[in-house]
Amino acid sequence: MASTEIELGAEHLAGCLALSKAAQWNQNEADWRLMLGFGRGWGIAPDDGTKAGVLAASTLVLPYNGFAWVAMVLVLPEHRKKGFATRLLRTSISFLKKSNKTPILDATPAGREVYRKEGFEDTWGFKRFCLAKATPMKGKGSRPIVASDWPRILELDRRAFGGDRGKVLRDLARRLPQAAHVAESGGELTGFVLGREGREARQIGPLVARDAEAAKGLLAAALARIEPPVYVDMVDRDPVTSAWLESLGFAFQRPFTRMVHGADRAPGEDALVFCPAGPELG
Repeated sequence: MASTEIELGAEHLAGCLALSKAAQWNQNEADWRLMLGFGRGWGIAPDDGTKAGVLAASTLVLPYNGFAWVAMVLVLPEHRKKGFATRLLRTSISFLKKSNKTPILDATPAGREVYRKEGFEDTWGFKRFCLAKATPMKGKGSRPIVASDWPRILELDRRAFGGDRGKVLRDLARRLPQAAHVAESGGELTGFVLGREGREARQIGPLVARDAEAAKGLLAAALARIEPPVYVDMVDRDPVTSAWLESLGFAFQRPFTRMVHGADRAPGEDALVFCPAGPELG
């Protein structure tokens, strides 16, 4: 059956949301507006008589400094096994090569096999945990973010992430301000945490910290102030905090793998990253 590749814009928002819902992913309208606002995307419009605005598949690229996040590689269930995901992935890789930006992504187990065939290599991993019911929680050693914290937050995040994503971080802080906290020690910023509301659950992340103790304190502070359901994506290198989450009632949902195309490693200092912002944002 014929299909048409199109460039995505705000007018495709309804089709993008339908893709998230069909995949049972957490992105809501605010997420799509953020990504479409500073990224570039492509979609497949099925030429099968379906109504205008329907998307069979999507892929976005979110540009940062010297690299870009490949995100939202989605296909409606009834249009899978037609090569749409591979087709749009190749479009995005080609675009990024011409732009001299390294493609990076966070892959689900099913997506990882597709990406490996297209030249992506594994770097490190994390796991998603979900809390369905409220649990007593006390946050210590942190405080809410104030305007004067932002220069230090952005500096630490550039080290951790490898690029400037100030627009993304400020957007998340506005959307779920009760989760936005910083930790300090001796007058030095030791970490920060943000979150956002999603279609299915609130999500904590990014969480960037100089050590695991600061990270756990920030995570506790955010969790003490938001209602479940809550998603937390915790890096594999910190199994102690993962075990702590499970002791609170969090259930393991799925693993993710950070992958890079055409480079030896992902940008940034991954030792500072405890929770990514989400597979779609890095």
